[in-house]
Amino acid sequence: MFELQSMSPELYRQQTRRSTFVVIAIFLVLAMLCATASTKLFGGPPGDNFKWNLLGVLTGMALTVAVVRQQLWQRPFMAAAAYGWGLKRSLMRVTNVMHHVRAGVAVGDESAIKLLRFYHLGLHQMHQLDGNSSEEAQLIREIDAHRELMEQRGLDLEQKRLDPAWIAAVKSIKP
Repeated sequence: MFELQSMSPELYRQQTRRSTFVVIAIFLVLAMLCATASTKLFGGPPGDNFKWNLLGVLTGMALTVAVVRQQLWQRPFMAAAAYGWGLKRSLMRVTNVMHHVRAGVAVGDESAIKLLRFYHLGLHQMHQLDGNSSEEAQLIREIDAHRELMEQRGLDLEQKRLDPAWIAAVKSIKP
């Protein structure tokens, strides 16, 4: 279950830049080492080793993904990047069933209403963290109208947790 957390956009961008540079450095080192090793072990005459260089770079990429997921993902310096990834993944899960969500909101389904509110809050935060206010301006009317609907129904506006049961419930709604 993903939960929205309060985070400073400036700090988020600073931390994600730093973690990105670390991952890029790891990739460069591993790709160079693997490409060099593969051409030394399997390569032929100079100038005829493109496939071995490519295989080494791809191996370096796979090793980088493994190192990041297995060793670095839980480290404090990766927390902002991991949170941003989780936020975007959660929003994508809602986007994938958005036609069901909108149909559910139209018929007054409480799970769909809460799910759309979580989506709006998450999207708002994502735009803030990424510094993308122009996209958010387009959604303000929809967000305000949905907030009013929730207030009329007496539902809690602070839907900061993505409950997987909401997604399962809205999937059964016919668009």
